[in-house]
Amino acid sequence: MGARFEALDELFDDSLTLPYGTKAYVIPSPSAKDGLRVQRITSLAARLAAGGEAIDTTLLDDEEERELLALCLGPVLEEMLKDGINWSRVRHAGLTAMFWIASGPEMAERYWKTGGDPSLLAPNRETRRAAQKKSGSAAAKSTRSRGSTSGTSGRRATASGRKAART
Repeated sequence: MGARFEALDELFDDSLTLPYGTKAYVIPSPSAKDGLRVQRITSLAARLAAGGEAIDTTLLDDEEERELLALCLGPVLEEMLKDGINWSRVRHAGLTAMFWIASGPEMAERYWKTGGDPSLLAPNRETRRAAQKKSGSAAAKSTRSRGSTSGTSGRRATASGRKAART
């Protein structure tokens, strides 16, 4: 008999909730087709960044950017616009949803907390060092210097390269 799993509906929360003041916007998971489109767009951007190329933010014109945000936010985009949420916050919500779709809730939360500043996504030096100390890898980085071997050995090398007994 094969393995039996719990129903997926019981394990997944297929929504992302983003609070704005006293209101919370609940963004539903996109359709599989839309999710795959978002995944394609984000993987292209990731490949460009991994190749050392700067991400050209003009790759999407205004209409394409709105379409991407509509894919990510679903019906919440119109709700936010109707509520008078300003563009920078709508865009931040849309990009947070994009990270949620492409990379999961942890990455979306990290992006959300940056307020849109990508430099805050990468851990700073202090954070990296603290993590290294916790993991114990800092001890592995300190190597004792090799001591001098001249005159300390019980034997010494002869001209022919063989070791001779100490006299």
